[in-house]
Amino acid sequence: MKPGNSLMKHYLQFKDFRAEEYAYLFERARLIKRRFKNYERYQPLADRTLAMIFEKASTRTRVSFEAGMYQMGGSVVHLTTGDSQLGRSEPIEDSARVISRMTDLVMIRTFEHTKIEAFAAHSRVPVINGLTNEFHPCQIMADLFTYLEHRAPVGANGYDLGCLKGKVVAWVGDGNNMANTWLQAAEILGFTVHVSTPSGYEVNPQVAGIRSSDCYKVFADPHEACRDADLVTTDVWTSMGFEAENEARRAAFADWCVDAEMMAVAKPDALFMHCLPAHRGEEVTAEVIDGPQSVVWDEAENRMHVQKALMEYLLLGRIG
Repeated sequence: MKPGNSLMKHYLQFKDFRAEEYAYLFERARLIKRRFKNYERYQPLADRTLAMIFEKASTRTRVSFEAGMYQMGGSVVHLTTGDSQLGRSEPIEDSARVISRMTDLVMIRTFEHTKIEAFAAHSRVPVINGLTNEFHPCQIMADLFTYLEHRAPVGANGYDLGCLKGKVVAWVGDGNNMANTWLQAAEILGFTVHVSTPSGYEVNPQVAGIRSSDCYKVFADPHEACRDADLVTTDVWTSMGFEAENEARRAAFADWCVDAEMMAVAKPDALFMHCLPAHRGEEVTAEVIDGPQSVVWDEAENRMHVQKALMEYLLLGRIG
């Protein structure tokens, strides 16, 4: 979808899509995953090329996008700052103009969100946020899809997103890109996020870009944030780019380790999620992440399935 085509979309933040678009994407992800599990060949993106640009290291993002694109019949070009002009002072606007003339879709994993916005503004093809300091929309898509898989019935039109209304997600830890994106998802889909962070590491609603504070509540005590939650989730205490703060963060976050006591005050059927990689004994105990309420492995796999649905949607529009 080239410039001048009003159908071209980018996916830079969770709030870029409406609730009904997510309902469609989750249904496509469900069907695409079913085909994958049944070894059914499905290659609607034959002759399409995805450019993946990494300024931050990655395991799950690279494998999920690369494997997903190949499974959909397409090809992948992998770029880093070390093997392209991106690390040699070429203006990002120029890189966008060139790369988007040679590929059909671009995924970027970088630091400042302004970089991906600048790239998208000068791209002829859709751009996907694979992670920035401020947002991680593909991960929250995968998390919500995982929750629906485990807790929502499948109707004639797929998952009923109305089942998310009134649910509580407990976010324990850093007010980072994941927390920002959870707030956006809550505002769009009608659930509530209970946020508990150490002092000095709070979520900034202005950065999250939410219109109302009704979608979240702040708790000084992480146990209270987890009380009666349907989902408890966390992330590493030190995100990429903040390694110099590691020791200070370990001290500040000592009481924000998700443990069995926190899970015990959540609902009996509450799920635990973590976007990985995880540091057992820091942000989560081994007992929790390896326990029966943890769905982190489904969550990790589902990155690939929701991203396949996303790429299909951005390149082909609605199917059927």
